[in-house]
Amino acid sequence: MSWLNPSPAQAWILLALAGLLEIAWAVGMKFTDGFTRIGPSAFVLVVALLSFWLLALAMKALPVGTAYAVWVGIGAAGAALFGMLLFREPATVARIVCLLMIVGGVAGLRLVADH
Repeated sequence: MSWLNPSPAQAWILLALAGLLEIAWAVGMKFTDGFTRIGPSAFVLVVALLSFWLLALAMKALPVGTAYAVWVGIGAAGAALFGMLLFREPATVARIVCLLMIVGGVAGLRLVADH
């Protein structure tokens, strides 16, 4: 089976990769200085396009709502975590609990997925 026409199992792998790339471009945007720095801006655009492409491939085999929610959840939780680690953003108990709820929701969507 081709990765361009993925099985459901392959689609979940593609979706996980797309989510990791979403973290990369979201965090990378912090370094673009409002897209005024060429190198970081080019990185963000390339990685974002690759993330969107992998998401689109995953959606060939997964329901759109599930795939999109998982992609956003991975990106949101990962970007928030990296914000705390790299940029010293607040790591309050409330923020961490909310991030754990996002992770739980993503895991739950995977567990109840039809594919």
